[in-house]
Amino acid sequence: MPGIDKTKISHILISRTDAIGDVVLTLSMAAFIKELIPGAMISFLGRTYTQPVIDTCTAVNSFINYDDIRKLPVNAQANYLRDKNIDVIIHVFPNKHVAAIAKSAGIRLRIGTTNRLYHWFTCNKLVKLSRKKSDLHEAQLNLILLKPLGLTNVPSPNQIIKHYSFERIISLPASLLNILSKDKFNLIFHPKSHGSGMEWGLNNFAGLIDKLSPGKFNIIITGSEKEKLLLSEWIKTLPPHVIDMSGKMTLPELIAFIFNADGLLASGTGPLHIAAAAGINTLGLFPAQRPIHPGRWAPLGKRAGYVESVADNLNSITIDTVAAKINAWTK
Repeated sequence: MPGIDKTKISHILISRTDAIGDVVLTLSMAAFIKELIPGAMISFLGRTYTQPVIDTCTAVNSFINYDDIRKLPVNAQANYLRDKNIDVIIHVFPNKHVAAIAKSAGIRLRIGTTNRLYHWFTCNKLVKLSRKKSDLHEAQLNLILLKPLGLTNVPSPNQIIKHYSFERIISLPASLLNILSKDKFNLIFHPKSHGSGMEWGLNNFAGLIDKLSPGKFNIIITGSEKEKLLLSEWIKTLPPHVIDMSGKMTLPELIAFIFNADGLLASGTGPLHIAAAAGINTLGLFPAQRPIHPGRWAPLGKRAGYVESVADNLNSITIDTVAAKINAWTK
């Protein structure tokens, strides 16, 4: 589809119907599109549970709920998209069903990758993109899909950080704000990962707590409601100054809580990428195993970093190494 007339593009849909961390690393795309096509309306197709993350992005004008579309009768799903008057859809996360209804909805420009066979039948602009073999970061790989809209060079991680537009945050209720210390470094440990990242182990987190001065750090454990069940017995063994907030916050509250904290430690999971986008001190723990290594999935943020193991697990990452990184945040 050569010779795309960008003056006729007024509404663009970014489709990413997978997990929180993946969504965070896609948000910058909206701001880059605004630069390529000023005045364009940007919608984001996501899942119910990722909406609070998408809603933080000031470059996104509208959220479209994929879960709501799936509830519609089959013959009404394409009509739902057609009524949105979308000119372009970008399939950041390949989804066969979304690709089919986007074509049926008559969206004029449908951008997908060459390595999904169904994209050859449902998309009319294919971009050569192999994520598994690339040395680029996930956030950079996402942006390659903007080449049909005029992106000429893949932005650097620093450019991506500047385009997060991760700014629309709720005000924390007093009950949560009071958990945060005014005179200590508020440090969040998010030890579980919902299976999205390789975990460091609860014993290591416990050992790390013993290495960090309670006079300097206000340590807070977070986790989802499901993770709370996995953490409850372990939390009982921790020193009394450690605060358990697992399962006690909604996702919008957790996002705001992270924004108001000073630092976060986690493996490759959603809250890690939220913390990085929020601009707080962030440390991710990663194996050397491709494709889940930090070259692909490291947190991107003004004060984000990572520790990489020397193997396909996290066993070689010592408590002392992590403690040294965290203590350096307070100097």
